[in-house]
Amino acid sequence: MTVGTTKDDDGGGKRHDPGEHDRREAGDRGNQHDPAPTAGGERGDRAPTEPGERADSAPTDRADRGDRGQTALASRPLEHFTARSLGGLAAVVAAGIAFGVLLALVRFRFGPLYDLDHGVAAAANRYVADHEGLLGIIQFVTGIGGPLKVWVVVLAVAVLLIRRRIRLAVFLVVSGLGALALDPTIKLLVGRLRPVVDVPVAHAPGNSFPSGHALGSFVVYGALLLVFLPAVHKRWRPVAIAVVATLVVLIGVSRIALGVHFVSDVLAGWLLGAAWLGVTLYAFRLWRREDGRRAPKITEGLEPEAADDLQPAPDERAVLHHPWAETAEVLVGWVLVLGALFGFGMYASYHADGTLLATLDTAVPRWFAEHRDPTLDGWSWWASKAGDTHTILAVSLVFCTLVLARWRQWRPILFLALVMVGELTLFLASAAAVDRPRPAVSHLDQNLPTSSFPSGHIAATLCLWTTISIIVLARTDRWWRWLPVVAAVVLPVIVTSGRFYRGMHHPSDLLGAMLLTGLWISLLYIVVKPNAEAVASHAGDDLQHQNRGVRRLARHPS
Repeated sequence: MTVGTTKDDDGGGKRHDPGEHDRREAGDRGNQHDPAPTAGGERGDRAPTEPGERADSAPTDRADRGDRGQTALASRPLEHFTARSLGGLAAVVAAGIAFGVLLALVRFRFGPLYDLDHGVAAAANRYVADHEGLLGIIQFVTGIGGPLKVWVVVLAVAVLLIRRRIRLAVFLVVSGLGALALDPTIKLLVGRLRPVVDVPVAHAPGNSFPSGHALGSFVVYGALLLVFLPAVHKRWRPVAIAVVATLVVLIGVSRIALGVHFVSDVLAGWLLGAAWLGVTLYAFRLWRREDGRRAPKITEGLEPEAADDLQPAPDERAVLHHPWAETAEVLVGWVLVLGALFGFGMYASYHADGTLLATLDTAVPRWFAEHRDPTLDGWSWWASKAGDTHTILAVSLVFCTLVLARWRQWRPILFLALVMVGELTLFLASAAAVDRPRPAVSHLDQNLPTSSFPSGHIAATLCLWTTISIIVLARTDRWWRWLPVVAAVVLPVIVTSGRFYRGMHHPSDLLGAMLLTGLWISLLYIVVKPNAEAVASHAGDDLQHQNRGVRRLARHPS
């Protein structure tokens, strides 16, 4: 095929494609179906102007006004979302007043509903009171719907803010705050008393209608499901939905089984939760439309394009390169550390008579016991609390969540988990093997299940904050990286002084905790290599963020 050259209007050469004529004819035939041209030229074209002629600016002005209107509208999405949510809250409060009318019928012993409420409450109480094992399970389930869900929301919001998903964080906050406001408001309006059962197995403050656990669990866990559903593979999304639905149902049923709510209370909580969650979901979808984004299906979650940011560690290929070999190394090392603890513990407990160590083990607890007063008693309780199981577990969970959100790596999480699990098992095994008595002074803590050597409080505090320092120092050069280091020095001192003051440990128990910490963390640092892929610079952090942005654009170019 021959390609020629023609002159354009500016006199420059332009390559000419003989097939261009055919394409123009095809385009002309297609334009025959368009509406008739207007005075401004073909549809969608501006009217041609002569030199010096002023074109009609009305379309441009209208377009500019439209653009300004859209910009102003898009600049207030948060205001729109909040306003709609508050409007929905008022509507749900009105629905709660309607439920109060239903409650009035119950107070007047209105037939089937009254019989159902009181009959189920009595039957459930009789059954649960006779099964202590079942009671423990029910209390655990009901605890998931209690204050725990507030901390879950706080952590989830922190993760979303770190991942820069502000819209989803706002959705969680507004949904959760609405549920917190609805529960006491409706209870105050209704004023229904809780069930009276023969054998009370649980107690709950406040009024009964609706169930705050049922309402809050529906809203919180439903909102969390909608937020994080895009990170779940399509094949497993029905399973995730079923799990959350089952959890919400079990929480509601647990309130009935414990005898603190009627059936109608739980049903009301679910209905109000569904109404409020529906309002916030609808407002969120409108918010997306105002920003020019499509409203996805419910089964896709709130923001399908956020899937990459919602996944824990999408870029990490392998946590351990040789898992079987490294597992064997950890197990062998655990046994060796236990042997070292046992050897030192037996020596310090039963074979150190006449040594400086034995003198200190006797003198230090006695000195603290002689200097007790009520004020220091309270302080020592809080000092010991900083190293107890609940505090250590809570700090570990929060730190792991934030590390995973910030650096998208499982390896440091595995490192911390192995450190804390190993510390606990080494402490329990060595305490049982050595079986050292507590100091021969009065004890402020009673009925402790373990012996004196080594100190579990001190060992847990040392292991936790030393591990956190190792992880953080290698991953950032910000000023706050030294805060865990300060905590790793100060908190063990505070916990140690509290344990000595309360007469619970000898100085050699502290040495045992230090021995456990040093050997165990050193072993895991060599085997797991928690900082093998750490990035400790602003440039590296920025590069990671840019790479994720490029990846998102490639997946969702629109």
